[in-house]
Amino acid sequence: MKKMKRQKSNLRTVVCFSAVAMLAATWNFSFSDETVQANVARESLERLNGLIGEWRGTGQVRRGSTRGAWRQTGEFVWDFSKKTPAVKYVVNDGQLTESGLITWDENDKYRLELVDSKQQSKVYTGDWDDKRLSLTSPADDEGVRYRITITPLNEKRSLVLHEKTSAGGASFFRIAEVGYTRAGTRLAIPGGGKRECVVTGGTAQTAVTFEGETYYVCCSGCKQAFDDDPAGTIADFKARLKERAKKFNE
Repeated sequence: MKKMKRQKSNLRTVVCFSAVAMLAATWNFSFSDETVQANVARESLERLNGLIGEWRGTGQVRRGSTRGAWRQTGEFVWDFSKKTPAVKYVVNDGQLTESGLITWDENDKYRLELVDSKQQSKVYTGDWDDKRLSLTSPADDEGVRYRITITPLNEKRSLVLHEKTSAGGASFFRIAEVGYTRAGTRLAIPGGGKRECVVTGGTAQTAVTFEGETYYVCCSGCKQAFDDDPAGTIADFKARLKERAKKFNE
């Protein structure tokens, strides 16, 4: 009888350990999968590094005309507050846009959730078309689709074009375009001697320190990420530099 009880107890122990092992394996796989997805999303969003920072903008209904034109400011900032990174777009004094959040996933590619100046939200999806990020919304109740095209021209200039179709139409026509000039002066000369963001690899402007060493970040979102885990951020940065040097020497 005692032997049978010991066998049952051992069996329960084996079953318990097996269940724990399966749960741990599932959790590790899920955690690993989430980490991979976050890394892929970040690498895809790093193509927007040239936009990170503050901008002064002029909106024009008709290119080259001051009629109906307005002034606004905009800022693109990295956001690491969620499991998957994103890029925030914040506008002040804009007539078309108040804010936006750009994310990336395998299904939608680039996804922009935009809040307009009337506090109405639209979702745009799309991908890069050569050097332009083209994002289109599905048709609304009236059959109208909207498109936003973001074009980084260089380190100091970028464009955001707003377009829409007629009801049920296929062709897009211009609503207005915002031409941005970077606010302030870049610390780096284009093409050489750039200060690299320790978090994302973009061109950096703000100095941060850790254990007596100075590094640079490109925006408030990256500064927050650095402050949350400076040692881990620096380790990842050095690993990227090492990998880059390895590829260069191959």
